[in-house]
Amino acid sequence: MSKRHLAIAGAAALSLLLAACGSSSDGGTTTSAAPAESSSSAAPAGGKVGVILPDAASSPRWENNDRPALDAAITGAGFEAIIQNADKDVSKFATLCDSMINQGVNVLMIVNLDSESGAACQKKALDAGIPSIDYDRLTLGGSAKYYVSFDNVQVGKLMGDGLIKCLDTAGKTKANIVFINGDPTDNNAALFKEGYAGALKAKIDSGDYTLVGDQTGKWDATVAQTTFEQLYTQNDGKVDGVISANDTMAGGIVTVLTNNKVAGQVPVTGQDASDEGLQRVIAGTQCGTVFKDVNVEAKAAADLAIAILKDDGSADALVNGKVTDSTTNVEVPSVFATPVWVTQENIKAPFDAGYTTVEKVCTADYADACAKLGLS
Repeated sequence: MSKRHLAIAGAAALSLLLAACGSSSDGGTTTSAAPAESSSSAAPAGGKVGVILPDAASSPRWENNDRPALDAAITGAGFEAIIQNADKDVSKFATLCDSMINQGVNVLMIVNLDSESGAACQKKALDAGIPSIDYDRLTLGGSAKYYVSFDNVQVGKLMGDGLIKCLDTAGKTKANIVFINGDPTDNNAALFKEGYAGALKAKIDSGDYTLVGDQTGKWDATVAQTTFEQLYTQNDGKVDGVISANDTMAGGIVTVLTNNKVAGQVPVTGQDASDEGLQRVIAGTQCGTVFKDVNVEAKAAADLAIAILKDDGSADALVNGKVTDSTTNVEVPSVFATPVWVTQENIKAPFDAGYTTVEKVCTADYADACAKLGLS
């Protein structure tokens, strides 16, 4: 589905960990430290980067991590950051897009809600002479100049390989498994599934694993909980492992398993290394999560935007791969970061990177389990 040619130099640049990002906002249109339209006092005339984030519900990362990291990187370089959140509303997304174009942003960075509305926004920007960057999600049929993300097929592969290891550890060489996929309107969901379906194909083809459910949870904990509960009931509780495409949905799935008194006995995957996801990994009710260091991704995207603003030819030097837009067959120059599968064995990775803190994760209910894993 995608072509990825990762370059050593680009990957090495991305491997540098950044400082911890700031605290969460309320998910509206304000930045973590100032109003969404605030700018650095040193911002030069015309040096504006507009950023549209998708929502605050599908993952806490958008407000807790991406917003402050992007704001810090852009304003720290002396440019103005206008960062707003579409709140999962396509109409609001379009309004924000129009507003940023009217405000004269020089670069527009978007995380699309779906490819159709994302492409429409990018066309308006292109018509206004404004280059755009696809951040985290590729807009199919869009006109992004660059794409910045993690290797999302690899993210899915980590989940698939992780589930196999967790089932092996549990002594389950024969298993009924369920896929709870991301939102089908998100191209990343297809890439994640490509990765974990590919990793599990040999096990399924051999008959060792039986896929007894394959449905979307739409990046929503409640939808995932309802969907999984129906699948669990349909299979008379005979479910041995679950691919959850992110931590938010894993929370709903683990609720079902807890209600059926089998939480911790049925391995569940996730991604985003959210505080809640990490708590479940620590407690043993989620077998692992994919840690994507958003600080690295945000810094890469900000560096691209800044290079475009400087117009000195340095943007292309940051590219370390390409991805093919399956709608247009156009190869989009890309910057990819490397994800990490996190279990109890390497639980310190997100903390060591400054992605979150022990104080936030190791609350009273998890203090003893954290101490056993050396988190203090």
